[in-house]
Amino acid sequence: MFVKVRSMMLLAAIAAVSGTLYAQAPITPAKVAIINAQKAVADTKEIQKAQATLQAKYNPRQQQIQSLQNELNSIQQQLGGQNLTPDREAQLRQTGTEKQKQLQRLTEDLQSDVNNERQDILGRAGRQMADVVKKIAEQRGLDVVIDITNTIYYRPALDITAEATVEYDKAYPAK
Repeated sequence: MFVKVRSMMLLAAIAAVSGTLYAQAPITPAKVAIINAQKAVADTKEIQKAQATLQAKYNPRQQQIQSLQNELNSIQQQLGGQNLTPDREAQLRQTGTEKQKQLQRLTEDLQSDVNNERQDILGRAGRQMADVVKKIAEQRGLDVVIDITNTIYYRPALDITAEATVEYDKAYPAK
């Protein structure tokens, strides 16, 4: 009988402790938001202005590349024609080879320059957008903000992409 009383007291103590633990640690749902970070950054006035600036800056080099491409097309047409002397054909082939190398160098240099500048701009804007999203999260009391790229489904009401873009434009106006 002593063992039964002791077992019942032990069970009562376990139940009391368990009830206390559950009462002390209620589980609250996390407040979540979704963002399309890439779109949020791309839609900012700063990025749109930077794209226009890049286009204007590199347009002369793109035109030079197009001009070289046109010259190469002309050489190909001449080589395809009839009545070419062997000397003229050799000269056209040599000129075509030189222009092809020049075109390749110019294209690679342009691509490298554009990519480097674009990465600098997007990297800075991405860091600034992260600060803006953090501020929005703190203001709204959000526990987590998830990028849409890894999300299968979400309610559209959770999307803060447009709000982040507006807040970014306020915090970092395009110059």
